[in-house]
Amino acid sequence: MQHTEHHRSNRSGWLRAAVMGANDGLVSTSSLILGVAAASTAQSDIMLAGIAGLVAGAMSMAAGEYVSVSSQSDTEHADLALERQALIEHFDAELEELAAIYEARGLTPALATQVAEQLMASDALGAHARDEIGITETSQARPLQAAFSSAVTFTAGAMWPLLIAWWAPPPLLILLVALFSILFLAFLGRRLPVWVRADTQSLGARNVLGRIGDDLDLRHRPLVRCRGINKG
Repeated sequence: MQHTEHHRSNRSGWLRAAVMGANDGLVSTSSLILGVAAASTAQSDIMLAGIAGLVAGAMSMAAGEYVSVSSQSDTEHADLALERQALIEHFDAELEELAAIYEARGLTPALATQVAEQLMASDALGAHARDEIGITETSQARPLQAAFSSAVTFTAGAMWPLLIAWWAPPPLLILLVALFSILFLAFLGRRLPVWVRADTQSLGARNVLGRIGDDLDLRHRPLVRCRGINKG
């Protein structure tokens, strides 16, 4: 019988950026629209503010992800360069170090040494990168992939409240944007488990409550700081 497994850990790099981008696009744009709409401005001004927030947010998310993941990539390359030099200067010590890792994982000393010798004969740097440093093909940092995923999903998330603001009658705009934003957050939380095969209900609730909590926290921080200044 043929046995196949479809693991999803290889998606973790871009999926993390995508989930963050979609959630931030939805929450930040809907919050911006609600804030502008609360000032009783025209619907065209609300749409203009939302579009400006979408463009600025997508660019900011892409730049932030690129810089952040590039820092991780630089660290990985520095560790690989250090390990490459160690293999040149202290090959026997590196062999013993790799064998000790396998022995700690349950192999006998003789078998651990044999495995380390064979792996280092095939790809010494790859073996140490994987088993000593923890750098694998799946977990390796990809700055451009993260930046692109974040920008695209931020734009997709921001489009939803923009479309609602464009469609909604002015008297109901604030109510409908707020309501549908919560529903869209729940939808994202329900779809994410399908991609990663996780618990649907817990992730859906976490997505809605977490993003609302972030929004409330950001709304109250300036008030707390102002009160502290007034008391002083």
